[in-house]
Amino acid sequence: MSNPIGFEGVEPAANDPSPDLHEQARKLSEGPVYAITGVTGGAYHDEEDIDPDVDGAEKNANASEIELSDNIEKQPLHAASPAKKPEGKKDEDQFLKDGKSKIDYVMVYKNETKEGEDEAKRAKRRKEFFANLKEEGLILEQADPDTIPAATEEGEELPASESPDYQKMEEEDKNTFIKVHAPWSVLSRYAEEMKIKMPIKENDIDEPTTIWTFLRKVPNPFALSTEFVPQETNYFTLAFVRSREDEFIMESRDTFFSGTTRSRIVHEILEKARYDPDDKTKFGYDHMVANGSLAACFPLHDGDWHSDQSLLTHGPLNDRHLLYEEWASPKKFYKQQPLNLIRSYFGDKIGLYFSWLGYYTIMLTYAAIFGVVTFLLGCITLGSSVKVQEICNEEGVGSLVMCPLCNERCDYWHLSSSCFYSKLTYLFDNWATVIFAIFMSLWATMFCEFWKRRENTLQYEWDLFGFEDNEENVRPEFEAKAPDKRISPITKLPEPYISLMIRFPRLIMAVTSIIFMILLVVAAVISVIIYRIAIKVALARTGSEFVSSMSSIVTSVTASFISVILIMILQNVYERIAVWLTDLELHRTETEYEDSFVFKMYLFAFVNYYSTSFYIAFLKGKIPGNPSDYGKIFGLRQEECDASGCMQELFINIAITMCGKQFFNNFMELGTPVILNCIRSYKGRQEEKKGRGKYEQWEKDLDLADIGPRGLFKEYLEMVVQFGFTTIFVCAFPLAPFFALLNNLIEIRLDAFKFISQLRRPYAARAQDIGAWYAILVGIGNLSVLTNALVLAFTSEFIPQAVYKRRGGNGTLAGYMDFSLSHFNPEDFEEGSAPIDSEFGNITDCRYRGFYESTAPYNYNYDNWVILTWKLFFVLIYEHVIYLIKFALAYMIPDVPDFVRDQIRRENYLAQQALHEATLQRALRDDQDDRKGGASNA
Repeated sequence: MSNPIGFEGVEPAANDPSPDLHEQARKLSEGPVYAITGVTGGAYHDEEDIDPDVDGAEKNANASEIELSDNIEKQPLHAASPAKKPEGKKDEDQFLKDGKSKIDYVMVYKNETKEGEDEAKRAKRRKEFFANLKEEGLILEQADPDTIPAATEEGEELPASESPDYQKMEEEDKNTFIKVHAPWSVLSRYAEEMKIKMPIKENDIDEPTTIWTFLRKVPNPFALSTEFVPQETNYFTLAFVRSREDEFIMESRDTFFSGTTRSRIVHEILEKARYDPDDKTKFGYDHMVANGSLAACFPLHDGDWHSDQSLLTHGPLNDRHLLYEEWASPKKFYKQQPLNLIRSYFGDKIGLYFSWLGYYTIMLTYAAIFGVVTFLLGCITLGSSVKVQEICNEEGVGSLVMCPLCNERCDYWHLSSSCFYSKLTYLFDNWATVIFAIFMSLWATMFCEFWKRRENTLQYEWDLFGFEDNEENVRPEFEAKAPDKRISPITKLPEPYISLMIRFPRLIMAVTSIIFMILLVVAAVISVIIYRIAIKVALARTGSEFVSSMSSIVTSVTASFISVILIMILQNVYERIAVWLTDLELHRTETEYEDSFVFKMYLFAFVNYYSTSFYIAFLKGKIPGNPSDYGKIFGLRQEECDASGCMQELFINIAITMCGKQFFNNFMELGTPVILNCIRSYKGRQEEKKGRGKYEQWEKDLDLADIGPRGLFKEYLEMVVQFGFTTIFVCAFPLAPFFALLNNLIEIRLDAFKFISQLRRPYAARAQDIGAWYAILVGIGNLSVLTNALVLAFTSEFIPQAVYKRRGGNGTLAGYMDFSLSHFNPEDFEEGSAPIDSEFGNITDCRYRGFYESTAPYNYNYDNWVILTWKLFFVLIYEHVIYLIKFALAYMIPDVPDFVRDQIRRENYLAQQALHEATLQRALRDDQDDRKGGASNA
């Protein structure tokens, strides 16, 4: 008899109390009886004999072998995604065969039909891995292999082994599913070791009465339905201790630990279990998946996420179904998020992400309203703009002859050709833009400060305070690979340690690699700049006045699309490099690992996403020279801004990069999993439709996409990059917050749908906060003050127009365009620059943008230095005043609400009181024991 691969050499227990059950199982096509029991294993049990609250060691202390039926060699194993089991109860696939023990995790491995040396190694690893899990006390059970009934021509049923479908399956690879259950003894032991906080007393502190208390009583169309998502009871909590079990609020041991807590504990065991007894670095299910010994390992979803029945009439099938109906459904796009339900199903880390995303979206509402108002003011006042009127007046200032845009083949052109660009520029470069930039600088600070308060409230409500210091465990990779040991200054016990001498070369390699990748991005930006120069010259040389007039916008649009494509390619390449570099650094905790990875990736993303915008805002057109001595890049004449300025090009670049990135990311995040999941699950769905059995939940989950070890990283990165676009250059694109708001309203529901229906259920990871992302958000907010000041001063026309009004415009902008354009004598063109065969005839004077003298050598004139002085003065005053207000706001807004602070103090008091009572009880017991001992001696 041959056992499944991974269980070679394991024989059925000789003391099986129910030998006839195996034959019954074979006849009923229910597959083998397969139970890997708790601490010491155990024989096959009838459903009535299994008590999930009793440790395996207590049930069968002498049994130690994994049970297999004697007909296992005749039974096929699971195919990739079949559905062959008979129909049963709706939730039966959430439990082991006893119907009581909940499935906490599922492990899957591919059972190769062709055995070889590699497969033998994988089988050996599995055997050792499963044995170590068994020693930890976990109960493992193999899912019943599928049987495929077949019939002869006379209608008689064939044995499963003679079925043509079965013989066809035998030629294919199959998946074997191992269901994992953690009994009470394991849960309680690890809960104590991991310092998991559990409820001890209902919160008895009344919330203070404020204006928000009354506002909550007002009917709110955005509020959740309390019928299906009731408000959770708030408890004071304490780290679990087995010896004081009766002090905790517990209805039963079965429900004391939530599903997310159970999966956390099992994940902790799976993450540290070794699969090679001779090598301490060979451990963990993730390494087993990486080397092919396991195909997947994941917690099980609660059941189906959709139902044909109405939620109102039949209620939710499970928490997954409820989350879809109340959170992921497009019909609920305007509703608040059920954060407590999200957290209880997916864990604290994912709950924090959606809480942050929801809060960010709410705050974007105010910025979006202000931005739309700013844009509308530009539209309303466009007709009264003196600058636009002058440029578009073909008989007045618009008739001015402008110097050629390129050498030799480009002809002179009239200023009126820039009429469209001047109108576009005015929409985003007017007096309201300055006010909006100030508002957004303060908005960024308000968002960060109020989120900190909200985050601290969640930390208390979700028992996250002190997680990183007190609860977070050392990464198994660090424990296994750290070359040194030291005495911990906290615990005074030996702990793994890496000295600076060993870490320093790794850090140098990481820094060098990051610099190299940043230089690669700079090279890509330079290539886009060269493209912009070349394409603009090519369009200007066509000879068509229309094409020449549209050259600027065509160049901006195409260059922005090329930039987006390069950004996506470089981002994917660098992510793989960043993972390797961060692994090399051997960080002690998962928080340190993630923070290092996040900073690496965002530093690269910052250069990658914003470098083109920085070029347009602060470099393009700033050193073009004059027609007698043009500035050059790699021998090519540097591109110039339009006569109306560079703001419209900056707006186009930001709009395309921001919106294009969001569309691409949304498609890839949702479209790819949906398509792949449909392909993977096709076979299982078809088998179920044919009535050949049930498509089991673990089979459905295996066919879903995996979130990956850094699943939330891309979600955060997408939003933080968006935050940069809505703050760093917001004065050039006031509609950025509005488009960000629209995207986020869709993003929340797309992410919700993806997590509910398209991804395997991730393990319930914990996190104290959003990590390094908060520091990045604060940094972006501070940087945005400086960048917006520089954009207003050096990219927009705000300062030159203000100077002109005071010095020569008598309070108006009449004549400003003539003031802002310098004169040039065509006889002074540098060699190779003058147009050939000009249609304008003999031109004695042409105009170009800038403040230069009217005669050779065309140096900067007095007005240029006055305007430059005012620009620098404006930047200095703007950033000092805004920074002062920002820091004042940050100081005045407390990080922790007073109400939360009181609850923390109350909880600490109860913890001290409980400790004191436990000490007294222990002292009383010791005293009673001493008295009994004295009496017996007497």
